[in-house]
Amino acid sequence: MMPGLRSSAGALFASRLPTVPILCSLLVILLVATSVAAEDLPAPYFVQLLQQARQAKLADAREWHLLLHYRPNLFGGYTSEQDDSGFFLAPEGKTDPQAELEATLRQFFSPDLVGRSKQPAQCAFVARYAWLAEQLRFDPIQLPPMPCERFERWIGEFHARSITLVFPSAFMNNPASMFGHTLLRIDQEGQTPHTRILAYTINYAADVPPEEGLAYPVRGIFGGYRGYFSTIPYYLKVQEYRDIENRDIWEYRLNFDDRQIRRLLMHAWELGNASFDYFFFKENCSYHLLSLLEYADPSLHLTEHFGFWTIPADTVRLLAAQPGLVTDTAFRPSRVTLIRRKREQLTASEHELVTRIVRDTTAAESGDVRSLPLSRQAFVLDVASDYVRYMGERDETQATAARDHNRQILTARSLLRIPSEDLSILPFATQPDVGHRTSRASLGGGWRNNDTFEEISVRAAYHDLLDPEPGYTPDAQIEVGSLSLRHYNRAEQTRVERATVINVLSLSPIDGLFRAPSWKLNLGMQTIKHRWCELCSNWSVNGGIGASVETHLLRREVFFAFAEVEGNYSRAYEERHRVGGGASVGFYADLAERWRLLASAGYVRYALGETSDDVRWSVGQRYTLAQNWALRLEYSHRDHDNDVLFAVQAFF
Repeated sequence: MMPGLRSSAGALFASRLPTVPILCSLLVILLVATSVAAEDLPAPYFVQLLQQARQAKLADAREWHLLLHYRPNLFGGYTSEQDDSGFFLAPEGKTDPQAELEATLRQFFSPDLVGRSKQPAQCAFVARYAWLAEQLRFDPIQLPPMPCERFERWIGEFHARSITLVFPSAFMNNPASMFGHTLLRIDQEGQTPHTRILAYTINYAADVPPEEGLAYPVRGIFGGYRGYFSTIPYYLKVQEYRDIENRDIWEYRLNFDDRQIRRLLMHAWELGNASFDYFFFKENCSYHLLSLLEYADPSLHLTEHFGFWTIPADTVRLLAAQPGLVTDTAFRPSRVTLIRRKREQLTASEHELVTRIVRDTTAAESGDVRSLPLSRQAFVLDVASDYVRYMGERDETQATAARDHNRQILTARSLLRIPSEDLSILPFATQPDVGHRTSRASLGGGWRNNDTFEEISVRAAYHDLLDPEPGYTPDAQIEVGSLSLRHYNRAEQTRVERATVINVLSLSPIDGLFRAPSWKLNLGMQTIKHRWCELCSNWSVNGGIGASVETHLLRREVFFAFAEVEGNYSRAYEERHRVGGGASVGFYADLAERWRLLASAGYVRYALGETSDDVRWSVGQRYTLAQNWALRLEYSHRDHDNDVLFAVQAFF
């Protein structure tokens, strides 16, 4: 019986032998699956941090929204203004602050490289890590901090002790710079006004391919470029703005402590992983610098003041208005301002000598120069050297000749062996924060032909020749987005009287040294009287090139003349359009500190479309009541159409 049992047991065992490998395989698969699942499961400390973050509602905190550049949507929710997918660690991070915070916490446990800078998340996003570590009190044992040598080396090279906002004034020959520019300078301890030029800057600008041509302003207006943050030596920016583009530079030192400076630099570092769609009028250089300042000091609420457009001068005024924020203001004159101020110190004969030296390389050693007192010889040669350098930097084709010419002037100057006179160079335009605000509304009334009217006007930006001049580039006009509504009493009609898309005028007074042309461009609509039509909308585009001169018969006057072309479109014309050319002349004069007069006259002959001609003249004057209030009285005549308007203007 036992053998039979053994045989039966053996038979049963033998029948199960083939299943052993299968069981082993299943066991191995189960173990592997379990280990993989364990890897996928959140670590207990991560879960703890996540619960803490949710309880503290960190995803709703202002500082988290500042770090990710979230802005509330019109109908709820948030969207980040940052447009580089590599800046977000969650797929839906651009619109979901909570998802981005959770993904960020998870990524802090990983050594994987992220962002455009290809670093671990703790190092690529140092500001996020520092803030979350402060809020959640990271345990360095369970979440070890990673060494971020690249960041520490980068921030250490600044030796930062203060932050300065830099404002180069408007540059009329570049659409992106017509309203000025802003950047930040990182100042070191012990710097002087002379050594600050060696500091570094944080700059935000559009990445514009070379030779964009007419596509440049169009793409810039509609966000067709990418904007990036960069760190650039300040002397290179000074060379670009002050020496090449001849823009005065204003510097505003900000009252930031060491902690705020480090916060600013940490966020600037992680913005190296970011890019934004660049809009000339909204998300531009000034707007995103304000967001950087907001993270340095979250008590500042700056970007919320700019809902539709951001004018650099307005951002400067906003910062200057913050109590205790601006501690010091400095002025760095452009080369043109430097030359013009020095030229004011020349006598008529010395001015003639400077002109001769600039034109003749041998005049620096002439007897007329040597006959002057030693100090005046030095001053004349200094002015001539400044101008020759200006010419070489302004025109690349003359750069080599200008360097050789300047070398001869400096050789003659070195023989005098006396230091140059230390002059205090005053700006021609006062600092931008004292100027009027850039938007304007006006309320007025007047008379047109045989009717009276009331008028209300609004202008989005920026400044015209009759506006109060303090704080703005002299002899320049930029108007964008202006609309005037007028109600005629006798005609019982309310209509859009004028609409300006853009109106730009640049007057560059010429003299013995400076001969830059003046130019203008205007696109918009105005109401005209023409033949059978009493009140007709007339769309017009006008451009001109000309010259202007400056005198001081009363206080200061500028006379100008233009050759111009113009095209009109209106139902008042038999062929609905007319195109022609002509000329205009005019002047403006400062009759008193607050009182300016502007007068102009022109003639246009239209040869294409409806053949006709147009004679026009106008006289306007402005009296400044306060920084942001003015009175204006204007008279205009055009083709048997007379118009008088008196208005009160407020800038906002």
